[in-house]
Amino acid sequence: MKNIFKSLAEYLTAKHAKTKRKVRKGIKLSVLCVIFALFAVNLSCNEKKTEETHEEEKSSTEVSLTESQYKTVGIETGFVENRNLNKIIKANGYTTVPPQNSAEVSTLIGGTVKDIFVLEGTYVNKGKVLATIQNLEVIEMQEEYQSAIANVEYLQLEYNRQKTLSDENVNPRKTFQEVKAKLAAERARAQAAKNKLDALHVAAKGGSSLVPIVSPINGYVGKINIAKGAFANTGISLFEVVDNSQMHLDLNVYEKDLGSISIGQVIDFVLTNQSNKSIKGKIFGINKSFSNESKTVAVHAKIDPVDAKGLIPGMYVSANINITNATVPALPKDAVVKNADKYFVFAEEEKQTNEKTKEKEIHFKAIEVIPGTTDLGFTEVKFVNEKEQNAKIVIKGAFYLLSALKGGGEHEH
Repeated sequence: MKNIFKSLAEYLTAKHAKTKRKVRKGIKLSVLCVIFALFAVNLSCNEKKTEETHEEEKSSTEVSLTESQYKTVGIETGFVENRNLNKIIKANGYTTVPPQNSAEVSTLIGGTVKDIFVLEGTYVNKGKVLATIQNLEVIEMQEEYQSAIANVEYLQLEYNRQKTLSDENVNPRKTFQEVKAKLAAERARAQAAKNKLDALHVAAKGGSSLVPIVSPINGYVGKINIAKGAFANTGISLFEVVDNSQMHLDLNVYEKDLGSISIGQVIDFVLTNQSNKSIKGKIFGINKSFSNESKTVAVHAKIDPVDAKGLIPGMYVSANINITNATVPALPKDAVVKNADKYFVFAEEEKQTNEKTKEKEIHFKAIEVIPGTTDLGFTEVKFVNEKEQNAKIVIKGAFYLLSALKGGGEHEH
């Protein structure tokens, strides 16, 4: 019996040990499963986090607009230009024309205004009749001329006859000399009458009392100071005609800067009230005396006739006189925007189709730049990544894109 109890105890002990080993093995397996599951979840989270990071990075440098938004905002693009923005002397002045390219048209004889043939702003050629005035004295001038011409013809015949008689000693020499003097006097009278009529632009023959007022130069009619039926006095300006093709600038340069100014230097200038367009010119003259008490000297610069078309005398300008011919890459100043402590421009990329809305979208990428000199509406830019320099850059609407990129928040500039 004792042996039976001993065998039963040994069996139970062995079975308990076996069960304990199975439990331990099961626990170990469960722990490994849990660890593996946690690792898989962690790996998945890391991948998702990486994807989100990339997506967030992309969204922080790119913004997209639909075609309708693009048109509404009025986006304009351009490319980097080389401009003279460094080593400059600033000067203010105004547009003007040489004295020979501006005319105040008056009349040499008073009269009543009969007709006016032009309006202010009309372009006229030299010799164009601007108006006519009526004066009866003109008829008398024409009659005087015709009378003098008739006397010249008669005296010429008498002169020839008296010369023949004088040469043959038939008539006294004195008679011939008297006829010769009368002929010279009538010729002078006829020429004087002709000169008067020519000055008035009136034909020598005819009996018209109308005097044409003609333009002495090619140009645009400025102010008109007469009215139909009014009396036009001599010495009073009736019309102003200006030839803008020879427009130039008169710039006021201070005494301290004169040593750096020389003929041939290139200038960039903008109209004070139209700073969006820069125009070039070249210095051709420097005055040798001070123009006023402010100790400035007038410096004259030519403007290319093509660029001078839209200009009129008296426009105020702000100019940069370029001391050197060095050029720098530049963009219109509105193309450069500031975000935090960095500066960016936006490059337009190719159109893409939104997979959800199926609508065409234009994408823009923010490109970091280092700005330099800002003047005359342009800012010098240096691209952090030089490969981006030939990109199509947004020159109008960049502030809107920056605001959209920041989620509609405030933007700096």
